[in-house]
Amino acid sequence: MISEHLAVQAMANGETVMASAAIPAPPEVVFAALVTDEVERWWGSADTYRMTSWKADLRVGGDWGVTVRTVDGRRLPASGRFLEIEALRRIVQTRMYDWDHPTLGRRETTVAYLLEPVAGGTRLTVCHGGFAGFADATAEHADGWGRVLRWLQGHFDEGRRAAA
Repeated sequence: MISEHLAVQAMANGETVMASAAIPAPPEVVFAALVTDEVERWWGSADTYRMTSWKADLRVGGDWGVTVRTVDGRRLPASGRFLEIEALRRIVQTRMYDWDHPTLGRRETTVAYLLEPVAGGTRLTVCHGGFAGFADATAEHADGWGRVLRWLQGHFDEGRRAAA
């Protein structure tokens, strides 16, 4: 059984970010939360930003896009394309901010989500690469992925409590 207090782990080596967490939901539910407009319900917080306008053509070569609405009302788009999709197990996609990110600019990176069934849910591991030469961006994204995985855990914890 997944402990509700299981820590999210996130680290970076200067070029790649790795983050991992146990999510209290089965892989098919976690997979959908990552690639459908459900992302708008959990990705963000009142004191940071919220995802809005999620669109995805969920197929290899398909495009995806989202807008981030910041606390101060700015709208910051990001987009990419799906490189690999192995339903319920793996998603690999490119990612690029469509604005001048302060530590990364408009550099394209690659995000891989790996989903593994575990007792009581799913182990979700995120590998975000393409940061060579952008050490500040790597550290910032390691912190960010830790936050994102805690939001995802919280989303499913709230759903379990509401169902109880």
